[in-house]
Amino acid sequence: MPQHPTGMPRRAVLSATVASAVVGVPAVAQAAPATGPAGRGKEDRAATVQAPGRELRELLKEIDRDRIEATVRRLAAFGTRHTLSTQDDPERGIGAARDWIYEEFKRYAAASGGRMTVELQSYIQEPASRIPVATRITNVVATLRGSVDPDRVHVVSGHYDSRASDVMDAESDAPGADDDASGVAVAMELARVMARRRPAATIVFAAVAGEEQGLYGAAHMAERFKAAGTNLQAMFTNDIVGSPKADDGTRDPYTVRLFAEGVPTAETPQQADVRRSVGGENDSPARQLARFVRDVADNDATGMNVRVIYRRDRYLRGGDHIPFLERGYAAARFTEPTEDFAHQHQDVRVENGRQYGDLPEFCDFGYIARVARVNGAALWTLAQAPAAPRGVKIVTSTLTNATELVWDAGTEPDLAGYEVVWRETTAPEWTHLTEADGATSHTVDLSKDNVFFGVRAVNRAGLRGPVAFPVPQR
Repeated sequence: MPQHPTGMPRRAVLSATVASAVVGVPAVAQAAPATGPAGRGKEDRAATVQAPGRELRELLKEIDRDRIEATVRRLAAFGTRHTLSTQDDPERGIGAARDWIYEEFKRYAAASGGRMTVELQSYIQEPASRIPVATRITNVVATLRGSVDPDRVHVVSGHYDSRASDVMDAESDAPGADDDASGVAVAMELARVMARRRPAATIVFAAVAGEEQGLYGAAHMAERFKAAGTNLQAMFTNDIVGSPKADDGTRDPYTVRLFAEGVPTAETPQQADVRRSVGGENDSPARQLARFVRDVADNDATGMNVRVIYRRDRYLRGGDHIPFLERGYAAARFTEPTEDFAHQHQDVRVENGRQYGDLPEFCDFGYIARVARVNGAALWTLAQAPAAPRGVKIVTSTLTNATELVWDAGTEPDLAGYEVVWRETTAPEWTHLTEADGATSHTVDLSKDNVFFGVRAVNRAGLRGPVAFPVPQR
């Protein structure tokens, strides 16, 4: 039987999980079996799981359920936040909501020592689908600049516009508590908690408008990032994260769905040809991001199970991550486990004894706080850990049953090394890992025909970044 370089038979390498660490770096933390309602069981733990450290646990403890409730109720109290509603009334309409969010972000930024800046990101949307007249659309954006690698950017958002039953009705009450004051509350609470901290990379907290009319605000923000050549590594939208209760009354209070596409929306014909030749339908940047979220946020520190859904969004529906996917960025959507459609996109009314409308009393604010912790764990670890390696390739210049991986050296000042991960082609998550034996290359005595490989970076604190999926080097 052919031998692995370590002396292990090739077959044995794949049958036993390898969990070695980079020399001088703490070993990869394996998630313990869940003791409460959250966490993956032992049987489906990924080899890449990272246990939350003390710094992260302290950050997550600061997320305040009562503040989240106050934010949701305040946004709902503006009556309607329809994109076409009034923008100059101080008490009602989308303009009043915009100004309140802006002032709250500025208040958080005051505690940042100048690291957080706040802007109103506005443009005039000319008449288009669901926009009958030229309309100013404004995103409210708070940017916490990274202290080590500020050019590496991560985004979290919710949309602050709302709607009634008729998507063009800008006058009726549309409190939009779950859809999507809940997501805005997540982004705002994370901004408040993180403003006093120093992430290594930059984190952007955004409340965007125009979602219900056609993802207009998110598209504008994504296009601005693209035009600026921003190194945007991850984007999360939180949309409808307010309640774990389904329309039949059942509850799943410790699960949040994370929608992540397979074949990339922005895939070019050339990239599609490569994918068809080597596989990777389940290894898009969005899927690697979703795996990373599970690795760092599905644990006792968040109290949540992260259920990854292998779709871009819900069936025939869409959200603010899609404009980012369209521009080639890794993006995913958080949504509650099962929606109650009586409390979204509905006029406020009582019908046949049943209350309709997206009202705050139908939200579970403890649940929203747990969703915020999931986001916080993912964003903070992304910002503190190294970026996914660039230029990851499998060498194919000669035929061999071993697999040689190469990649570009990272530039992070605290970079300690790299790990190679792999899994069976039918496995959803990484099952094996080993330290790389070189700064920019590693050979595994396993056939690239039979398994999928990836590479991730490790820093001196032991934090691991997302996995990068290789392409062929001819």
